[in-house]
Amino acid sequence: MPDMLERYVSWRRGRDGDPFRVRLPTLGSVLFTGTPEGAREMFRAPMDLLEPPLPNPIEPMVGAASLILARGERHRRERALLAPAFHRNRINAYANAIRDATLAELNGDRTGTPWRPGIRVDARAAARALTLRVILAAVFGIDEPARRAEYTAATTAFLESFGSALFLAPALRRTMFGLSGWERFAAARDRLDELIDAEVSRRRASGDGGTDLLALLLDARYEDGNAITDTDLREQLRTLLVAGHETTATALVWALYRLHREPATLSRLRDELSGAGTDPDPAELMKLPYLDAVCQETLRLHPPVPIVLRRLTGDFTLRGTPLVAGDTMGVSVHLLHTDPAVWPEPQRFRPERFLDRRYSPFEYAPFGGGHRRCIGATLADYELRIVLATVVTGVRMRLAPRFARGATPLSVPHTITVGPRRAITFDIVES
Repeated sequence: MPDMLERYVSWRRGRDGDPFRVRLPTLGSVLFTGTPEGAREMFRAPMDLLEPPLPNPIEPMVGAASLILARGERHRRERALLAPAFHRNRINAYANAIRDATLAELNGDRTGTPWRPGIRVDARAAARALTLRVILAAVFGIDEPARRAEYTAATTAFLESFGSALFLAPALRRTMFGLSGWERFAAARDRLDELIDAEVSRRRASGDGGTDLLALLLDARYEDGNAITDTDLREQLRTLLVAGHETTATALVWALYRLHREPATLSRLRDELSGAGTDPDPAELMKLPYLDAVCQETLRLHPPVPIVLRRLTGDFTLRGTPLVAGDTMGVSVHLLHTDPAVWPEPQRFRPERFLDRRYSPFEYAPFGGGHRRCIGATLADYELRIVLATVVTGVRMRLAPRFARGATPLSVPHTITVGPRRAITFDIVES
């Protein structure tokens, strides 16, 4: 959600109270709430009353079989199948891969130029590259440079081909003798799907084991004993590639930006990381309270998906307003995370607030809530903390002059998440 829409929903709530209605492209009128009470009502609504909104702008990217878009009993079955892949014990196994991917980026593995004094770094490009490297290792077990480069090129082309115009204006999704943006996107999607299908076929034929998510999903069975179909598996894997790195990459950029605008906060984090030793076990980083607070505060101010929408299949009442089947309701995470009744000085970056108290899932919901809360939240949290700690201890950076002062950069849609409109750059400086 761009900053302009954030300001608009704030204005609408100020004018109309909570809940309030906003008309969104393709979805029509949506009843929004931005209070903990409203979030509690929506997230605790009966499972069979809620489904993703229709039409859904991300369907061309993730596919109708994706867990994000699955409805009713199918959603329950797919989530039960996928959940073991995201259990904390399994996520712990990726700790070293996350750290190694970060160190490879710092050492110039991608660009050929290490992060050393005098170098200017595009934080968004670097964050996308290293989080994609992590998700490729976690999902497919890919660590060979040639295969990783092939997947990286295909995934990047796929993401970049689905711009905001195709996202917000379905009318543009049409053919034009091979010249339209929609046709370029479809070709990029086909290329990525070819790679995924080939990998699935190879693994099925070889019977290779492994600890990656693909191995787990190939072995998984539904309650009736059936395995997931190749078509559905492809769309789940494509979803993991897209959502599994873009959201974390965006959060990392914002965390680095916020820390380098607040020298005292950055210094306190470095002190905590220094106390953990020169080469801490990545899993031990998850126990550091201030690192955890910095990451939580980043996601409070910059939630990857700033609105949570649900379409109703039956009658419901949200904050006293009656709704019927087919209506859409939503939580504005921006409003929820800046409610002054919960968050004193809500616009200020102050990680200490997460040391002072714990917040309920109806006050703090960066990954949504209820039975459709993001299944990859644990992996995203784990990755953000390890990558951020590794970067902060590995190099000294300074925001490029244009970002070191002035207003916070605007956020705009980037595929399924939102992020800085322009690349945020840093200069590497002497320790």
